[in-house]
Amino acid sequence: MAELSTLNLTLQPIRNKNLSFKDRSTFSAKDSVEYIWRGLDLPNETLHHLSLPGEGLGLPSSFKIGHLAQASIGLSALLAAQIHAHRNKIPTPAVSVGLEHAVIEFKSERLYVIDNKPPLSAWGPIGGLHKTADGYVRVHDNFPNHCNGTKKLLGCSPDADREEVAAKISEWRSVDLESAAFDSNLVISALRSYIQWDVLAQARAVADFPILLRKLSDGPVGLPQGLQFPNADKCLRGLRVLEFSRVIAAPLSGKTLAAHGADVLWVTSPTLPDLPSIDRDFGRGKRTIQTNLETDQGNEVISELLEDAHVFVQGYRPGSLASRGLSPEDLVKRFSHRGIICANMSAYGPDGPWNKNRGFDSLVQTCSGMNVSEAEHFGAGDPAHPMPCQALDHAAGYFLASGIMAALYKQATEGGSWEVNVSLGGVMKYLRSLGQLEGKSGFQTPDYTSISDVPSEYLETRPTGFGEMTAVRHSAHIEGVKVGWDIMPKPLGSDKKEWLTR
Repeated sequence: MAELSTLNLTLQPIRNKNLSFKDRSTFSAKDSVEYIWRGLDLPNETLHHLSLPGEGLGLPSSFKIGHLAQASIGLSALLAAQIHAHRNKIPTPAVSVGLEHAVIEFKSERLYVIDNKPPLSAWGPIGGLHKTADGYVRVHDNFPNHCNGTKKLLGCSPDADREEVAAKISEWRSVDLESAAFDSNLVISALRSYIQWDVLAQARAVADFPILLRKLSDGPVGLPQGLQFPNADKCLRGLRVLEFSRVIAAPLSGKTLAAHGADVLWVTSPTLPDLPSIDRDFGRGKRTIQTNLETDQGNEVISELLEDAHVFVQGYRPGSLASRGLSPEDLVKRFSHRGIICANMSAYGPDGPWNKNRGFDSLVQTCSGMNVSEAEHFGAGDPAHPMPCQALDHAAGYFLASGIMAALYKQATEGGSWEVNVSLGGVMKYLRSLGQLEGKSGFQTPDYTSISDVPSEYLETRPTGFGEMTAVRHSAHIEGVKVGWDIMPKPLGSDKKEWLTR
């Protein structure tokens, strides 16, 4: 593996050699792509067609966010190119992802305007870091049910403000409140150091590989019928993806597949609210439908759509859709005659005592020691310092899209049905394995805090269902193939509950 020599900065080694992950602190972004590509048992010769130009850190952090951005986006684009080459029986086209563009895209939900107005904050009124009796916890309250549930758990009044919530939290021990939240399907995490995280059973249970791919059953060999016609304008034109997701990571996987031509039907519930600042960005490329799985009619709609779906993506709490006959086991049994890909996004992965728990990027950063380590490197005396973007979410989204395309290639060459698992915890573990920059050296690079900081060549302006939108283009380039979104965001539930015809 190549040495990381271009930064001229000292790397902080991974000192605890008893950790359950490999030390990858000498990896370059290209090394990471090669490592994951080979771990997925994909054709080695394809790796020669990837270029990852650019030097620098990318974003102000002790963590190698630029490395993670360029590698995860590069991996997804290379897999799209692999599918394109296979379906057209041609050599793999050249793929390129520039560092600066990639790190800017890792902040895409913050770097857009609609009718010249930037997105509002996605954070709720009581979220963030709170002092407890023995430390700190972070509360996530993007959705009203999380906010209201937290107030109820704490014994607050329904209209409690942040001050009242903070007073109640201060009476709890951190891990007790975290456990109580888990039991109530809420999202509150205790702030831990690396040492405190590493002794947990869940820390050891998180896989030391960011994409888990397994064959669930045998089946016909070949690409799905919609991808069998050659000379398509995009790599995944004809792929049908049914996506159940909210917030960032899982929606980003569908957005990535859509950039390469997939027909992505984004299914949301009419009982959950719109998340305007997030949904506007991650709705690009997709058609959007709403259906209520609490009703027979809603289940019938999904059952009909599944008949012609090639990929089923879900990013809800693990197991929550299984009672609807939407578990991987149920889907594989139903579609054994043709095969299906089941892709799951979770907070902590399929194994360990926390495998059924909800979680979000900011909470995984909090509970795993990342926020504490970042604060120690920054050196301002704060108990926690978050990363400058939702890096775990973004990388997880690209890794899930990559896993889906790897499974698609496996279907084409081996046949069968496949399951893909990606978790925020797994991305955290991989990012940590890359090492951190010594002291405050990683914070010297400038940030991108508004769209005015973004070079114009990385932007595109398009009409949407909400007004004229200027946003970050996709950072991947594939020689001779179109990359980008055909569909712009619109209100949730705007489209017909049917697949596009060719």
